[in-house]
Amino acid sequence: MTTENRRFAVFILTHGRANCVYTYEALRKHGYTGEIYLVCDDEDKQIKQYLALYGLDSVIVFNKQEAIDNTDSGDNLKKRNSVVYARNQNFKIAADLGLTHFWQLDDDYSYFGYATNNQDEYITKDIYTKKLDDILHVMFDFIDESGAHSVAMAQGGDFIGGGEGTFVKHIKNGKFSRKVMNSFLFRVDRPVKFMGRINEDVNMYVECGRRGQLFITVPRLRLWQKETQANAGGPTDIYLDLGTYVKSFYSVLYAPSCVSIAEMGRGDRRIHHSISWRHAAPVILGEQHRKPRLLSRRTSTTQED
Repeated sequence: MTTENRRFAVFILTHGRANCVYTYEALRKHGYTGEIYLVCDDEDKQIKQYLALYGLDSVIVFNKQEAIDNTDSGDNLKKRNSVVYARNQNFKIAADLGLTHFWQLDDDYSYFGYATNNQDEYITKDIYTKKLDDILHVMFDFIDESGAHSVAMAQGGDFIGGGEGTFVKHIKNGKFSRKVMNSFLFRVDRPVKFMGRINEDVNMYVECGRRGQLFITVPRLRLWQKETQANAGGPTDIYLDLGTYVKSFYSVLYAPSCVSIAEMGRGDRRIHHSISWRHAAPVILGEQHRKPRLLSRRTSTTQED
């Protein structure tokens, strides 16, 4: 698809945080000049505040019950507080607006920038961008040409281990990570289905990845997110209620053959999911793994006759 035919916008998914949509300001601060829409559900008690702050043209309200009816929540708790419904509804919203591409974000991002310098060395000092428009054009070109279903920026947790961590090694070796979290660049004509009331992003990219769909995190680019479980509203209430063990176990329920529970971190360790991509994604086997074809009993009998 040519740049001239591409029409995209940014969607910020938000609930109960009308006065704390940090992502909106961050986008403008870092050079994004395009359209921004706030996506809220019709059960949000702060709809009037959102409209007053951002205007009727920038706030899109969707039918939450309709979204729930079309989403696999992964449990029978009948709780409605989850971003998964907005994530799935976003594809319909984008199509109704006539978009070809969109960038789906949460509402608690404070900065966008780089993880390495031009020598692919990990940056310990925060380096922010002022050219988010240019970065997005390149990322949309990448999703068009790669055939990926979604492309994302890296996040803070990806850089555990600093310069010796997995993500920095990926950068030095010219590799990508087969996942997408927190920021999702999509093509409207390549929809995906999020699932699970919690850990919906992990559930989605693992399940879709098992079907051969491609998801890529670009490790050189990163976003900064407000401290998890510190910003009231949104999914914070779920995490505080159930804890990270239950959060991660949703992914085990969806893909027990390749997802397990593990500890993450060196100092303040916490429970997290662990994915074995060896057992998750389809692979292409080389000819050296081909086994000799054995003659069937029927064939051998025929030859003897």
